[in-house]
Amino acid sequence: MASSTHTLTIPSSTRFLEDVREFVTMHAEQAGFDEMTVEQLKMAVDEACTNVIEHAYAGESEQPVEIAMILSRDKLTIRIRDKGQKFDEKAYREPDLIEYARTKKSGGFGVHIMRKLMDEVAYRTTGGYNECRMVKYRT
Repeated sequence: MASSTHTLTIPSSTRFLEDVREFVTMHAEQAGFDEMTVEQLKMAVDEACTNVIEHAYAGESEQPVEIAMILSRDKLTIRIRDKGQKFDEKAYREPDLIEYARTKKSGGFGVHIMRKLMDEVAYRTTGGYNECRMVKYRT
C-alpha cells in the first residue's frame, strides 16, 4: 500500500467537530479499519481537537486547526496542528478517577482518553506550530 495523506483545516470552534468526525470516519473506513477502531479514532481526534479549541486557543473561534491523516502500510498517523498556547506535557498529571468521582468533577479526561485509545500519542512544537501526533498500528 502506498502512503497517502489527507488534510482538513477547520476554524477553532466546537461546531466544526462533526466535520472532523466525518473526515476521520471516511478516511479510516477507506483505509480498512474496523468499526470499533474507527470509533476509537474519532473519539481520540475529537478529544485532541477539543483540547486545542478550549486550551490552546482559549475559545478564540477563528483560529486554524489542521488535521492530517497519514496512512502508510503499517499504521495511521493523525497529526493535529495549531498556533495557540503550547500544551505543557511535563505539567500534565493523569486524572485521579476516585477523586473525580468523589468531588463530581467533570472534564480533564481528554489526554487520558487519547492515550488509552491510541497506540502512541506525542507532542512537540516546531516551526511555530504545536503538534499532537497520534498513531494507530494496523493489527
